[in-house]
Amino acid sequence: MDNLLTALVAAAALVAVAAFARWWLLARRPSLGTPEDRATYETLHTTALAAPALRRGLDAESAASALPHVRTLLGARTVAITDTEGPLAWDGPGEHTDVADLVRAAIGSGTTRAAGRVIVAPLAVEERVVGSVVIVTDEASAGLARATTEVARWMSSQLELAELATSRTALMEAELRALRAQISPHFIYNSLGAIASFVRTDPERARELLLEFADFTRYSFRQHGEFTTLAEELRSIERYLVLEKARFGDRLRVVTLVAPEVLSVTLPFLSVQPLVENAVRHGLESRAGDGTITVTALDTGPECLITIEDDGAGVDPEVVRAALSGRNPSASVGLANVDERMRTVYGNAYGIVVETAPGFGTKVSLRVPKFSPDVDTSS
Repeated sequence: MDNLLTALVAAAALVAVAAFARWWLLARRPSLGTPEDRATYETLHTTALAAPALRRGLDAESAASALPHVRTLLGARTVAITDTEGPLAWDGPGEHTDVADLVRAAIGSGTTRAAGRVIVAPLAVEERVVGSVVIVTDEASAGLARATTEVARWMSSQLELAELATSRTALMEAELRALRAQISPHFIYNSLGAIASFVRTDPERARELLLEFADFTRYSFRQHGEFTTLAEELRSIERYLVLEKARFGDRLRVVTLVAPEVLSVTLPFLSVQPLVENAVRHGLESRAGDGTITVTALDTGPECLITIEDDGAGVDPEVVRAALSGRNPSASVGLANVDERMRTVYGNAYGIVVETAPGFGTKVSLRVPKFSPDVDTSS
């Protein structure tokens, strides 16, 4: 009995200690903030939830995804998002026909309009009105009109980012088409000529080269995806060099040094291959004797450093500067193309670097971030 009593007392004491400890920890826990702090956090959180939909552009699907968050921001009983033709998404009582005239007035003037219980604020992309935000409330006020205008301005900024992304994609596609147009005739003619030279003397070699050519062109002219992995780009480069070695024979030596850690790095499609082609064309073709092409890809922490070097004829640095600046695009379409696309994707700090001089070969370097929010790795 005494043992049982002792155990019960000990258990009660343990519960009391645990309760005291919980109380003490809760008492010491920092405050979640003032009501103003919490309101600020909730507003920022809501805008973060709405942003991904708006950055897809303005259509029925994105409007429907963003509308609940816009309604939370404005606290109105009815909220709608329209384009210039009519409603894309509507949430709450009422009909679009009830506010159609006010919507047309706001879109036509590019300014916020209010009448009765309705407020309409325009959505604009680069000063071009593309739609509107409509709210119907129990009691419109100047403060709510200002809030609606500010929310519309924030939404417009997200739509501008969407249009910028679309423009960037179109630009990259146009640059790829230009690059393919520049590369294909030169390489195709030379490759087919090299393959033809083996048809009679070594049919099996001709067959192997033809398969390499097919794989190379399939990769180079694929029609989907802005990005690729370094491993895929290097496989295409390997096929290209096999075909060039068939043409040049022992004159062409190739040295490759690639860190396994960077093979999965994602980079713009056809951003290394044209540099290797340049090294062969301007390094080896323009000089007599043997030549060496060295391709390296090194892990430098947050980035992958890729270099393509040849011991060929080299070139006047002013010619390179003119090509990269666009003053002499015919000098090297591939070089300028890769430089422009790298800057478009990663920023001006990631343009290519060229080291060259007549008689001393050429070395081209580019840095690729291992992780970038602007790179769609699913492409």
